[in-house]
Amino acid sequence: MKKKTVLIHSNFCRAFTGFGKNKKNIMRYLFDTGKYNLVELANGVQWDDNLTQTVPWTCKGSMPPPAGLQNLNEEEKRAQGYGANLVDRAIEEFKPDVYIGIEDIWAFNNFHTKPWWNQINTMVWTTLDSLPILPQAVEYAPKIKNYYVWSSFAEKAFHEMGYNHVKTLRGSLDTSNFFRLSDDKREKLRKTHGLSNEYIIGFVFRNQLRKSVPNLLDAFKKFKEKEPKAKLLLHTHWSEGWDIPRMLEEKNINREDVLTTHLCHKCDNYEVKPFYGQEGDCPKCGSKKSVHTTNTGKGVSETQLNEIYNLMDVYCHPFTSGGQEIPIQEAKLTELITLVTNYSCGEDNCTPASGGLPLEWSEYREPGTQFIKASTCPLDISNKLELVHAMDNEEKRSMEKRSRQWVIDNFSVEVIGKKLEEIIDSMPPVEFDYDLKTSKFNAEYTPKKEYPNIQDFVIDIYKNILNDDVDEKSQGVKHWVDLLSKGTPPENVVNHFKQIATDQQNKLNTPDLSTMLGDEDKGRRIAVVIPRSATDVLLVNSLLKNLKKQYKKYNIYVFTEPQYFSCIDDNPYVHKVLPYSTVLESPLMMEGVGEHDGVFDITFYPHTTTQKNISYIHNGLDKHQFSLR
Repeated sequence: MKKKTVLIHSNFCRAFTGFGKNKKNIMRYLFDTGKYNLVELANGVQWDDNLTQTVPWTCKGSMPPPAGLQNLNEEEKRAQGYGANLVDRAIEEFKPDVYIGIEDIWAFNNFHTKPWWNQINTMVWTTLDSLPILPQAVEYAPKIKNYYVWSSFAEKAFHEMGYNHVKTLRGSLDTSNFFRLSDDKREKLRKTHGLSNEYIIGFVFRNQLRKSVPNLLDAFKKFKEKEPKAKLLLHTHWSEGWDIPRMLEEKNINREDVLTTHLCHKCDNYEVKPFYGQEGDCPKCGSKKSVHTTNTGKGVSETQLNEIYNLMDVYCHPFTSGGQEIPIQEAKLTELITLVTNYSCGEDNCTPASGGLPLEWSEYREPGTQFIKASTCPLDISNKLELVHAMDNEEKRSMEKRSRQWVIDNFSVEVIGKKLEEIIDSMPPVEFDYDLKTSKFNAEYTPKKEYPNIQDFVIDIYKNILNDDVDEKSQGVKHWVDLLSKGTPPENVVNHFKQIATDQQNKLNTPDLSTMLGDEDKGRRIAVVIPRSATDVLLVNSLLKNLKKQYKKYNIYVFTEPQYFSCIDDNPYVHKVLPYSTVLESPLMMEGVGEHDGVFDITFYPHTTTQKNISYIHNGLDKHQFSLR
């Protein structure tokens, strides 16, 4: 039987992110089965980056070269960063039977309009952290046949809306990396960091608004009144997000009672001590100003992180919301009782079966989005800390061991990998020619004369003109129903949809430059890009004789919009007139940069002085006709 080709699109598997770690785990698992042709599409690296050669399966980056990001707005750049364009190249080149996208939901913006979407087996595996569920995630529900979320609270919310096909598939963990050390090793480790019989409350987190640091500090202060030996270990970066030193002063908490991890960027030695500032000198290697608190750019190894968990007596994770919050599971694997806010993904992690305790919270609304967020109750944190501290050893150890086993049963790569394997194996054979130039859009569609209601009319033109599988819950449907109800002529809406279909088809029909040009005159090409207007094209027409005089051995290509071809196509100095596309607007893409050779030796943009902005970049090959002396 032919092996299925499985394309997995997410953070690069070597990235130190939740998505990256999960991808590494499942790619290794699926690779070891030997059942699939695996292809990794890696967000964060370029197509042929050297890093793509460091993994045992086929790997390509989803990031375009810097030149490809020129002249794009921030939204467009973000889309390109998630592989919005290069995913099509990967689909066409590797012809996968299965596409699995593992990212935040906005990474898949308009993927459902791509010619291959749901023509092959497509699966989205995403994190959602708040109620109400992000409208975009709801909008995509009828368009994603295989829709998986990382926590059961999101699944429950979708089911309440009638989308019963949305299921939970938790992010995977390599459970061998985190474990409880022996009592002797734990005691020795404590002595290494100047600790003895202190009661250590731990929190591992990215220092950002979602993490409820002020609430935890208030709780710690109250708990310390009853347990003077208590110390709080905040494993995070102290120079972003919450201003922790300032809050300690404001709340009158002794800075010696709050610990953090200091890491040398030269020798990777770490120390757990009270915060003494950034850019400290390393006591081990002697490097000056090399010691910082850990951050996303430079963190401890997983072996070191396992040791840090083993310094703790209890783990506390108060937050406003989260997709999975992997440190909670890591702490459980080291056999720590975890105190977790009973909201969002926390609902899975604070049940008795999970070896966790729930933290009470009050609702507040996030400005702008109006998402429900949790403000964890400091008094309840303090009370739960007292509860764990007062447990007899037998009860405590039973609960701690339960924590580890629960993660192994529900998050281990063996369990999650097996579930994913079963999902892939259940997917039907693919009958698709991978011709991405064949559009599913239909600008020729004529709606029926009558519909039972406005809603049915809108759904019909969505499906038959834009090939967009929507339902009555879709925001787009609601928008157009509202406008039609207020008197917008139906023919105007139909014409709008047809224009979108036409524009999308034109994008598909934009020829690949390298294929279109061939190799015949490679190294002897000049491009003149002048998209519009008739006046500008005619003016450029008059300059081409002189341009050919300056570059005798070069062929001149003119790019303009088709309606202006007649203004220039009979010029004897023009080799070819070709249709304009926005992809031509990057001189670095056209002329090359880094390992990208480009397709033209020199590209001129005369319209920048009349239609856009000035840009002079020509590989140093442009000539100056006039002496300035």
